[in-house]
This record gives sequence, structure tokens and C-alpha cells, in this order.
Amino acid sequence: MIRPISEFSKSLTQAANFLGVSCDNEIIFSGITANSKNILAGDLFVALPGTKFHGANFIDDAINSGAVAVLTDSAGATIIGSKLPILEMEQVRAFLGPLCSWFYDSPSQNLGVIGITGTNGKTTTASLLNQVWKYAGKETGLIGTVGIEIGSEILPTTHTTPEAPELQAVFATLKERHLESVVMEVSSHGLAVARVLGIRFKMVAFTNLTQDHLDFHGSMDKYFETKAKLFSTEFSDLGFVNIDDQYGEKLFTSNQIQMISISRLNSKAQWHYERMEPVVGGFEVAIRGTGGVLIEGCLNLIGEHNLDNALMAVAMASEGEIDPLVIGNSLKYLVGAPGRLEKVELGQDFLALVDYAHTPDAVERTLTTLKKSVSGRLIAVLGCGGDRDRTKRPVMGKALLSGSDVAIFTSDNPRSENPQTILNEMTAGLELNEKGSVVIDRREAIALAVTQAKAGDCVVLLGKGHESGQEINGVKTAFDDRLELARAIEELT
Repeated sequence: MIRPISEFSKSLTQAANFLGVSCDNEIIFSGITANSKNILAGDLFVALPGTKFHGANFIDDAINSGAVAVLTDSAGATIIGSKLPILEMEQVRAFLGPLCSWFYDSPSQNLGVIGITGTNGKTTTASLLNQVWKYAGKETGLIGTVGIEIGSEILPTTHTTPEAPELQAVFATLKERHLESVVMEVSSHGLAVARVLGIRFKMVAFTNLTQDHLDFHGSMDKYFETKAKLFSTEFSDLGFVNIDDQYGEKLFTSNQIQMISISRLNSKAQWHYERMEPVVGGFEVAIRGTGGVLIEGCLNLIGEHNLDNALMAVAMASEGEIDPLVIGNSLKYLVGAPGRLEKVELGQDFLALVDYAHTPDAVERTLTTLKKSVSGRLIAVLGCGGDRDRTKRPVMGKALLSGSDVAIFTSDNPRSENPQTILNEMTAGLELNEKGSVVIDRREAIALAVTQAKAGDCVVLLGKGHESGQEINGVKTAFDDRLELARAIEELT
């Protein structure tokens, strides 16, 4: 967890007054964290209830690391007893974001914070916007699935949207380093558990909504309602919405805040394409925006979904007062986010790609895109994660089989589930015949795909993208699709 160099401190009494609870302890704390592994001496430890354990169960670790007090609920207070001074209140999560923002002197109020939500495209859109900013000479930051970027410094993160203490500490660090803007991915889980409360966004954006995380949300309607929370005056006054998406169209008409429409297909949208001509490796584009602004250039990205991502990034950059000529000149330099149709090139005579597609819609889109882009066969490898939405498994399996010439079903991150059970659910009702095969071991599946590839073919590994590990039976080991694909190609020679 990154912390600002500047010193911050508050007393428990000050925190209690902010939270509206009683406490007369004047002990001073100099940081806040909800993860006992991240505690520094002087921290206030926030012990939250979890799905398996209560954070209060880690109180001894917190004390050993130097925590001076605890914020928790009644259940946590019972576990902790008199081991440390306690601020007790119910619904701690609902107040944690505002508390952390208050502690760091509301840093998001002084930054241009952009929030992007949606099922697919968050990572790439955020990356493209950040690249445009940097091309324009701005000092910026990025927070998302592939990590936290502060200027030229890149740090790992375990969540697409980090917990509130980490987020606010990052904002405080950006502020003290005089960075101008930060773009962040806002996950539905981050919204549901209030990680982004306390953040003031300059703009927010909605890319699309397709089936995912139904194990957590229960239904598409609940999933949409969670995403839509970001488009309220509580967080921002300006939203950008892809109205080509049915849920985006619904969101656009909600009118809670000012909305700007984005569309690849509808020329009546405030931001749309006047021209998008396929060329080798990408598209020649002309983008029309609010006020009649016209932005032209060559976009070196594969796939129509990247036209959506680029359009959103361009619109937000322009509305954020980046010169349209600068944006147009930047387009040819933009690259996809790590693990998003990322090429692995070792001189082989076939195309080798790694992509993060892990939803039915993303798998279908990616395979459709590649079918149009390659002259040979499309060989695709895909698995589904364990302990996650089981209802999407057969849909993803069907998309894999129908969208590729050679379909290889394998493991993703089985986690605590039996990999064979996951594969059985992926292939239920499918006639694999000679077109499809099942290989439980992902490394073996990748090797099989590569050995089958011929000149002009395309091998694509789907699902894990930039991830650098694989979790099996609760144990996470090093596993990077890009490295495994490179190793398999090397072994051909």
C-alpha cells in the first residue's frame, strides 16, 4: 500500500466526532488501513466483517505491526476486547471512504478524477485515456485491474477498485506529487461495498453491461442498479454513456446528472464516428463530438470493441480540455492495455495473442473480431474461473466452440473447485467432435494449441490476460499466459 510522504494525523476523538460516535480517547493515529498486512506503526486498523473471517480476528497481527486503535462494529469489538482502544459503530464500510477522505484532507476534490465502469472495456478505455493525457504532456495516474500507475511508477494491486484506505492514500500521493489527473476503473463490487464513497469524480463513464458477477449480484437488474449508482450527484455531475448498449441507453435517460452520449453506430449521439475505415492493423477514423469538433487519425488497435473504447477515451479527453489536434495526433501511438489482444512474437509464422476476455460477450466479441482479421484457422483456448458465476460457463463454452475453428477447453483459476466439474459445466450439451478438446492442465492446453498452429493461423489464449498467477486449491502459483505462450512457441524450434 502506497502512502504519501506528507504527515497526516488525527485523534480518535476527532475521528469519533466525524463519524458521529462517542469517544474521549485523545490517542493520535497517523494512517488508516483495513488490511492487517499493510499496517504501519501508528495506524488506525479498520476491522471489517468478511465472508469467511472478521477482520478483528487479525488483531494480534495488527498490534504486532504497530496499530494504535481499531475502528470496528460490535461483533469486532467483542472479539478484540480491551486489546486496543476501539471506535465502535455499525455499518463501518458505509463510513470508511468518507473517513479516509477526511483524514487525507479530501484529495479527490483537488484532482481531476475520472471513473470508468462497465463489464468490458474499463481497463482498455482507462489505459487509452491515460495515454492521450501523457501524449498531451500531463502528469497523470491510473488505478485499475493491471495495477496502480503514478506518473512513471507502477505498483501492483489486488483489486480492480482498491479498498477506500488505499484509494485515498493514492489520491493523497498524487496530490502531493502535483499530478493533474487520475483515471480509475470502478468495479461493481467496489460500488456495492462502498469503496468509492468519499471520492468526487470530475467525470464518470459507462462502457457496457453484459453477464458477469451474477454470483455476487444475483441478477442483471441488480448488477445494473449497482453500476448506475456512480451516475448520481453523490459522485459526479457529468457522465459519459455508450448508448449502443441497451443498459447504457437506459442509464442515459435516467437524467440524474448531465449525460453525454457516445455511440459507434448512432450518428445522433453527441460523440460518434463519421468514418471508421479498416486498414492493416487498425482503422482510419474521423470522430465528431460536441460543438462540431472533428478529430481524425489512424487507430492502430484491432477489433470493433476497441473503436468503442477509443471513442470513449477521446470524448473524455476532449471534454477535459485536451486540444483536439493533440488527441488526433496521439491516436496512432495508442496501444492496448496489457493482456488485451496482446501479441507474443518470436518470429513464428502464425499470430499469437493473449486476451482477458472472461465473459460470454467478451469471448464472442473477441473471437468474431479475430475471425475477420486472420486468413487461417482460429485456435482458441479458454477456461472459466472457480468460485464465480456458474451460469456463464455453458454460455462461454458455446461461444468458444462456435466462434473458433479449434476450441480447447481448459482451466482458468479453479480456486477451490474441481477443475473437471468446471469443464463439465462449460461443455454441457456441446458436440465437440474433432473441433473441440478438453485439456485440464492449462500449460498442456497452450502447448497443444501451439503445436496445431500452421502458417497464417491465429492462436489466442482467453480469460487470464495480464494475470501472473493461477490459483488451484487455494494455492496461487506463478503462471503468465504470455510467458507460457512464448515458451510453447520456443519449443517448436
